[in-house]
Amino acid sequence: MTDTSPVDRTTGTHAHAAHTQPLPEVTADVAFTRWLAVGSLLGLIALCLAWELWLAPLRPGGSWLVLKALPLCLPLAGLLKRRMYTYRWVSLVVWLYFTEGVVRAWSDKAPGNWLAMVEIFLCLLLFIACALHVRLRHNSARAAAATAAVAR
Repeated sequence: MTDTSPVDRTTGTHAHAAHTQPLPEVTADVAFTRWLAVGSLLGLIALCLAWELWLAPLRPGGSWLVLKALPLCLPLAGLLKRRMYTYRWVSLVVWLYFTEGVVRAWSDKAPGNWLAMVEIFLCLLLFIACALHVRLRHNSARAAAATAAVAR
């Protein structure tokens, strides 16, 4: 029986084979940046929900601004599955939340300004974790390719 699945032009493997291969082994520093990114993202989601529902909502009883937590839920699966594309775009999207934090830290009264400073900190932590994760994985891939080239 022949395999009729489409062939991936970049790797030369069949499409289903690429999905069944295990992920490459990760180093401790790559794993740390992954969990730092996931933890800071979860912290940012929890902060957004708590801030707009209970701690310091714009209107008593909560506000529709709580919906800002929804876009943060989208990249969670990609970060857990170690998808490089997700780490890259999260490192760009996080600046929107950083900007909101800076504006609200400057304009809100306590406790809103303190929550905004926590948001700024979590955004910076998430950006650093994503940027380091991408850099470490690229360096690891480059070293593995060099080792494979020497082994041939």
